[in-house]
Amino acid sequence: MDLKKFIRDVPDFPKKGIIFKDITPLLLNAEAFKTAVREMISPYRGEKINKILAIEARGFIFGAAMAYELGCGLIIARKKGKLPWEKIKKTYSLEYGEEILEVHRDAIESGDRILIVDDLIATGGTARAMAELVEEMGGEVAGFSFLVELTFLDGRKVLEGYRVETIIKY
Repeated sequence: MDLKKFIRDVPDFPKKGIIFKDITPLLLNAEAFKTAVREMISPYRGEKINKILAIEARGFIFGAAMAYELGCGLIIARKKGKLPWEKIKKTYSLEYGEEILEVHRDAIESGDRILIVDDLIATGGTARAMAELVEEMGGEVAGFSFLVELTFLDGRKVLEGYRVETIIKY
């Protein structure tokens, strides 16, 4: 199935000059969504994965389905102030400033193998920050799984040394 045909380009969103890759048409199509989840899992099937760390917000969609399919736990990485219990935070740089993501302090145990999931990799900064957080908490990064990769932003370079799997490349 050609999943690219389910990704809609939205020009000038969220700001002028950006072409946003909208995944909602893919989510609306049951077969496309199932195919996407299966393909995102495929490179890691049969490996020891204790938990999936899903990055807010669209990463939750794929991460939850993947955790269910793999029979493993799900960690949600949320923006500052959104989690209710004791948290560990990671500050990282974006093109336009800084952002903070948090996970619960008890989400990762020493030795856990964590698969980090998001809908899209652009510059790789968010994903790198989550890898650092996993390692600071005593976990091991099993790899990354993304639905979409914007290759022209070279996010893989930021994740050098880690396994990075993507389904759709632009």
